[in-house]
Amino acid sequence: CTLPPQLAAACERYKDFYLSSHNGRRLSWLTCMGSADLRATFGETGETKRELNVSTYQMCILLLFNDADTMSYKDIALATTIPADDLKRSLQSLACVKGRNVLRKEPMSKEVNDDDVFVFNDKFTSKLLKVKIGTVSAQRESEPEKHETRQRIEDDRKPQIEAAIVRIMKARRQLDHNGVVQEVTKQLSSRFSPNPTDIKKHLENLIEREFIERDRNDRKLYIYLA
Repeated sequence: CTLPPQLAAACERYKDFYLSSHNGRRLSWLTCMGSADLRATFGETGETKRELNVSTYQMCILLLFNDADTMSYKDIALATTIPADDLKRSLQSLACVKGRNVLRKEPMSKEVNDDDVFVFNDKFTSKLLKVKIGTVSAQRESEPEKHETRQRIEDDRKPQIEAAIVRIMKARRQLDHNGVVQEVTKQLSSRFSPNPTDIKKHLENLIEREFIERDRNDRKLYIYLA
């Protein structure tokens, strides 16, 4: 998605720092997986202050309302470039969930449509000082949608698997195939369980890009090059 200018500038500075410290690497931001804490004020005079814990997508949406009280769905979609399904679920979470509705939707309904308009809810109240706004669950997907979702998940996980392999190989210098699979699985276990077949595929990709190579005498042994 398109990050807000104030955040994009910080990301660019960090990217410059990271790439200047690590040659031959690539930095990708997985905005579909992040979260953020926002300080929000409500009421006519801003007398009500709450901290909102939201997803990165929801953060991108809410920050648009610093400059406008009302925005159409199409304007939000254009400004954020969030994938349509994720955008609608994020807006549902912000406008249609009782006790979490920091936005109002017009016309009011449970579903988000392309012609809807969203208004900042300055009358929002909560007994909690820190309000966690989750994301509503996706509806049952069709087979093409499931395939697209699997592909998107695979694309999101690819840089994480490759980064884990590079970290491990840089630290160990040499490691056999089973050792790499075990170490990568251990490093990523708190996020997801990588498929050994995917790990092997990414090892081959890193060999082609000359980050690592196979030992000439033992084809199951990998050697770090970069």
